[in-house]
Amino acid sequence: QVQLVETGGGLVQAGGSLRLSCAASGRTFYTMGWFRQAPGKEREFVAAIRKSGGSTYYADSVKGRFTISRDNAKNTVYLQMNSLKPEDTAVYYCAARVQLYSDYVSGYKYWGQGTQVTVSS
Repeated sequence: QVQLVETGGGLVQAGGSLRLSCAASGRTFYTMGWFRQAPGKEREFVAAIRKSGGSTYYADSVKGRFTISRDNAKNTVYLQMNSLKPEDTAVYYCAARVQLYSDYVSGYKYWGQGTQVTVSS
């Protein structure tokens, strides 16, 4: 049974940092990514990384502030979030797929339960 379990969310002041982790079990994935969903908005792509770790992809809104990485030995992906802004407030979801990179929600079959990130101004 495949499971993705996110940890690391919380409340932080603007300008602060948080690191999210997502531990996968049940199988390995070629692409792992992060999405987020703010209240009243659609779920949106944040970042993704290939299995080799050599290729990473980011939404324009987080480039230069967020860094995605993965530890294949632990089957875990991370999202380091720096210089957080109130508009980063959302539920963050880990997602995984066995194919090449995609930034579409519909492109991911496997999802975690989500972790809340709240950035206060």
